[in-house]
Amino acid sequence: MAPPENPTGQAENQEAGRRRRVSRRPRMRRCLLKGCEQRFRPRQARQRYCSGECRKAARKWARWQAQQQYRATPAGQQKRNGQSRRYRERVKSQKPAAPEAVDEAARVISTEPFFRSLVRPAGVLRGIRAPAAKPLAALLFALLPVRYGVRPRTGAALETGAHLSRRY
Repeated sequence: MAPPENPTGQAENQEAGRRRRVSRRPRMRRCLLKGCEQRFRPRQARQRYCSGECRKAARKWARWQAQQQYRATPAGQQKRNGQSRRYRERVKSQKPAAPEAVDEAARVISTEPFFRSLVRPAGVLRGIRAPAAKPLAALLFALLPVRYGVRPRTGAALETGAHLSRRY
């Protein structure tokens, strides 16, 4: 074969035919998870789902789908029937729960209680007055710090018959 007439022409043509290599980003896709279908830009060529949660949900659905397909086969039905039969036998063989036996000795009340020496005589108890019932608002406001808006305004009654100025 003879050399080309213009040896520089071929190199020029090859140079012209080459394109500069540009790093392209993949185009936007829709997430393949049913219900999500969000548009996202994949980071890898085979990325199908927009997020880790969607990938996890897709794997869960795929496992469920495979289980349904397996149970539709005769082998899957046979295995499931065996599981059900074993469960029924296990439930039948269990003894019914017997009521707990209560120790009768625990119910005996002793005639001499150990705390008799600690109880005050009735005459002493008459002299002790029962304290007045504390209003609910006094109990609630007793532990709060004193700041603006925490304590009631002067003269504001929260409960009838309650004296909030008196300390308990």
